[in-house]
Amino acid sequence: MSVTADLHPAPLAERWAQLQLTNPTTRIRDAARQLGSSEAALLATRCTGQPDAPVLRLTNDFQAILKDVSGLGRVMALTRNDSVVHERKGPYLKTSFQGPMGLTLGEDIDLRLFMQHWHFGFAVTENGRRSLQFFAPDGEAVHKIYLTEDSHAAAYDQLLARYRAPEQSLELATQPAPAPQPETPDAAIDVEGFRAGWRALQDTHDFFGLLRQFGVSRTQALRLGPPELVQRLDNDAIVRGLQAAAAAQLSIMLFVASRGCIQIHTGPVQRLVVTGPWFNVLDPDFNLHLKLEDVAQTWLVKKPTADGVVHSLELYDAQGRNLLLFFGKRKPGIPEQQAWRELISKL
Repeated sequence: MSVTADLHPAPLAERWAQLQLTNPTTRIRDAARQLGSSEAALLATRCTGQPDAPVLRLTNDFQAILKDVSGLGRVMALTRNDSVVHERKGPYLKTSFQGPMGLTLGEDIDLRLFMQHWHFGFAVTENGRRSLQFFAPDGEAVHKIYLTEDSHAAAYDQLLARYRAPEQSLELATQPAPAPQPETPDAAIDVEGFRAGWRALQDTHDFFGLLRQFGVSRTQALRLGPPELVQRLDNDAIVRGLQAAAAAQLSIMLFVASRGCIQIHTGPVQRLVVTGPWFNVLDPDFNLHLKLEDVAQTWLVKKPTADGVVHSLELYDAQGRNLLLFFGKRKPGIPEQQAWRELISKL
């Protein structure tokens, strides 16, 4: 794959500044697309290397950085895709890695990390907010960590001193994102073998290995799966499900993924608000923003496990990309909550 340089930093910086003047509320992700660039490349235009620079390049020792984030205390973790933003406050605890795979396993901040997709890191100061931001090779954000009023600012300064990159260049070389793999035609799939494997599952995590084994995509699996274990629902099921969970104060799990991180909220939701095209959870320690018009498919999915069947709601966009997974709170070795099964059966 060839490496391409983003637009020359001076013109890009000027055009970004002009866009911010004319549209001051435009978020950087949207600005990057309007300018034909990437979010990371926009940040790089502000890496002047001066003491007052609003953006500082970090070294690529991302595993060490994430382990040291525990010293910052209470922060806000943000992971998003095009259609869903997941924000959770708390400390980073029990961060560990096995090769490129990592985990953060606190009760508040709960992450699955895929470090092969982490390529650029920056420390960013914007409107008084300080953050660590990480990006894939194409410049798309994979994870961000914001300081809160309860964070340890001195520890943050020490972290930046420790991981400041020696080169603070305005230019950024990115690689195009890999093209999606074409879906195998349904007729070439061993559907009966796939269904038998699904019915024999003992752990929800084994489902992804099953997809690889039979060469099926996520949405193809839902189309071809055992009829008694998958059901297509109306796309407003997520709204009704979250409203029901809030009314019952039921502890749930909400998974949102970028290319390099899965972020999980476990607990109840309370304040649900619609703002334009966005359906929002606006709780003190957890915010979720879901662009409802992007939800093209909603499925009720059942997976057998050693602890009984596990039920989930899965949302996909028009390209078949997973937007959000919605489970009842559960832990391995403990059967699923009956209240969750009753809730989801009504959707």
